[in-house]
Amino acid sequence: MIDRAIPLLYLGAAVSFILALKWLSAVPTARRGVIVGAAGMALAVAGTLLKPEIESYRWIAVAFVAGTVIGVPMAMMPMTAVPQRTALSHAFGALAAALVGTAEFYLKAPAIDRFTMGALALEVLLGFLTFTASLMAFGKLQEILPTRPITWKSQNLLNFTLLGLAAASGAYLVARPEAAWLFPVFGALALAFGVMLVIPIGGADMPTVISLLNSYAGLSAAAMGFVLNNKLLIIAGALDGSSGFILSVIMCRAMNRSFTNVLFGAFGQAQASAGASGERRAARSATPEEAAGILHVASRVIVVPGYGMAVAQAQHKVRELYDVLTKAGVDVRFAIHPVAGRMPGHMNVLLAEANIPYDRLVEMEDVNSDFPQADVALVIGANDVTNPAARHDRNSPIYGMPILDVDKARTVMVIKRSMSPGFAGIENELYYLDRTLMVFGDAKSVVGNIVKEFAGGT
Repeated sequence: MIDRAIPLLYLGAAVSFILALKWLSAVPTARRGVIVGAAGMALAVAGTLLKPEIESYRWIAVAFVAGTVIGVPMAMMPMTAVPQRTALSHAFGALAAALVGTAEFYLKAPAIDRFTMGALALEVLLGFLTFTASLMAFGKLQEILPTRPITWKSQNLLNFTLLGLAAASGAYLVARPEAAWLFPVFGALALAFGVMLVIPIGGADMPTVISLLNSYAGLSAAAMGFVLNNKLLIIAGALDGSSGFILSVIMCRAMNRSFTNVLFGAFGQAQASAGASGERRAARSATPEEAAGILHVASRVIVVPGYGMAVAQAQHKVRELYDVLTKAGVDVRFAIHPVAGRMPGHMNVLLAEANIPYDRLVEMEDVNSDFPQADVALVIGANDVTNPAARHDRNSPIYGMPILDVDKARTVMVIKRSMSPGFAGIENELYYLDRTLMVFGDAKSVVGNIVKEFAGGT
């Protein structure tokens, strides 16, 4: 009976993973995708626990409790910390795959066939490098580590040397699995390369790193499926790996980055600080009352959310602003840059949480042509993705990155705590334009005051 149940559970899990990935690709069906994906994982775990090879559940229970103790607080992290949580999830998943591969090596070597050893080497290489790279990404996102790129002379040579030595060690182990002494060296090289992969990458490029690490973790799981002869792991890992890979390519195009460079952590550049050179320029400021007055006479408003909105947890106040504006007959839409925030889809998640209608969220390539007709472009905490320097300043670290054309709106209002630069570490030229007004303060508080003033004036 159990032998028949396990394949059915695995089949249900595989179908659930495929459907979840499909539904997660669209905002209106994303919630359904999350639920179905979680249900599929529950089926997969249930099927695995029913396997007759399991002699005792004692250590499984210990691991279950430990995972719960770690996982529940992670799940309760605020929405602003979704990128950090994602990085930690990649780290734990990749570490699990690498440790399983390590255990399998010492259990089966030297009587392990070359195909299995090849899959195991790939699993351990990707698992360990993804583990340390994800921890580095978490440190940069949490600002425990410097968010700027850390570069030095011959860095690329060192990176390629580490990767080459790791690959050569893995190939030698495939040819001679009895060389158990080399396995710890192989693992250490993979761990070191993971660190070096992320060090030269700046915070502004972290969305691409997150999606790439997602791909690596998935490919490691797929390789583990070959090692364990588990078809469900192969399916789930292949889905995760391929979708993460495709997303990485999309992110690179959105940021005008070389995908080849991202693969090897070689595209970070030292970036000048905002005030490193040149004289201080003056920006025009406005109060929430003045901002509400401008919105009163507007008929078309495009809201541009950014990480500052996430930090202030202002998405619900933004929803209130959307409600009062639309009630007054103002056409309000939200311009979504693909890398706004610190991970792909960050702004979509926050606005969906606040129940902003899905049809009001417009992607960059569709909304840019509408900015010249907009009366007001309201930027809430977005920085690098609105910087006009990306179009013309060849010395800028963000040169060539597609941006939202907010500077073409009739009036630009920017809600920001201060004039400090964004993750790219450079001043935003947008703030100094004649048509731009800076409304300083916490985004949640400022938007709330604008709503009060607007409602009071209608």
